[in-house]
Amino acid sequence: QKIILTPSISMSSFSKSGDVFSLERIARKNILELAPYRCARDDYSEGVLLDANENSIGPVVSTYPNLDLHRYPDPLHLELKEEVAKFRGIKKDQIFFGVGSDEAIDLLFRIFCIPAIDNVVITPPTYGMYKVCAKINDVSVISAPLTPDFDLDIPSTIAAITQTTKMVFICSPGNPTSKLIPNETVEEILQRFNGIVVVDEAYIDFAGTQSACSLITQYPNVVVLQTLSKAFGLAGIRLGMAMANENIIQLMNNVKAPYNINKLTAEVVKDAFQNLDTFRLNVTSILHERAFLLSQLEKLSIVKKIHHSDANFILFVIPQAQLIYKNMADRGVVVVIEEQKCIVLTV
Repeated sequence: QKIILTPSISMSSFSKSGDVFSLERIARKNILELAPYRCARDDYSEGVLLDANENSIGPVVSTYPNLDLHRYPDPLHLELKEEVAKFRGIKKDQIFFGVGSDEAIDLLFRIFCIPAIDNVVITPPTYGMYKVCAKINDVSVISAPLTPDFDLDIPSTIAAITQTTKMVFICSPGNPTSKLIPNETVEEILQRFNGIVVVDEAYIDFAGTQSACSLITQYPNVVVLQTLSKAFGLAGIRLGMAMANENIIQLMNNVKAPYNINKLTAEVVKDAFQNLDTFRLNVTSILHERAFLLSQLEKLSIVKKIHHSDANFILFVIPQAQLIYKNMADRGVVVVIEEQKCIVLTV
């Protein structure tokens, strides 16, 4: 059973050779032809449910009695996606829920990249899971490094793209750079590449700017990754999201495990979006603390350079970074060391 694709939302995404983006061309043929697994809760979720071999007596725990934990969860969580859609200014059908953003990253490799043939472009220094997922899926990685100021080098990124490049990953704000890549820069890549452009926005709520979600209506080849781990302070529930046009989201839902988001996670997400005032207060507090921490680092002569931060962490250059990292760890303060000369410090 072949997936039926709706018409492209936009015809504005071209490769450097002038080709228009086509999901049917770029997605793997076996994925397009995949008949997804039918879940027990796809058709019916109420009544006398005898269709899924669930435990009819009930769960062995007495906590969360209102959640019916002996029943499988909603496979798509459309009501929760409606809350996220309102918050981000998109449609619920443009949202995929995953176990952290890492599940979404892995699915994108599986959907678009043919093992041992295709490649992806990354822009180091960047998030390490892109390389890990590429290796797991036997996909080559081409690097187009950021500039010394951690801006996207557009000519270098475009030049790195080959005939078998399926995705370009842009981390914004970057990890570990903490610097935002403006949407205008992302658009330049979208307009010159007819593959998937993945914008990883784990830290976007600390940047004080518009999300790349605003590009979804115009560009059918953009995928925006977000998470509740950072600004929402919910790293422990492992809820990540991919946001893109409906056709890409449909493919991701077809490939994912049947019940990838459990009821406990869903309940916490529901609670989170009923407490957006707390979310905003927490973000404001972190931004104030970031400004204070930057002011204190600037007073230390040993700190040679402090990079601009659009996230909830600060990257700075310091001599003997390895020794300082070890001394801090010995005293119970754990930070991250980058390239033996930088320390990354969470606010």
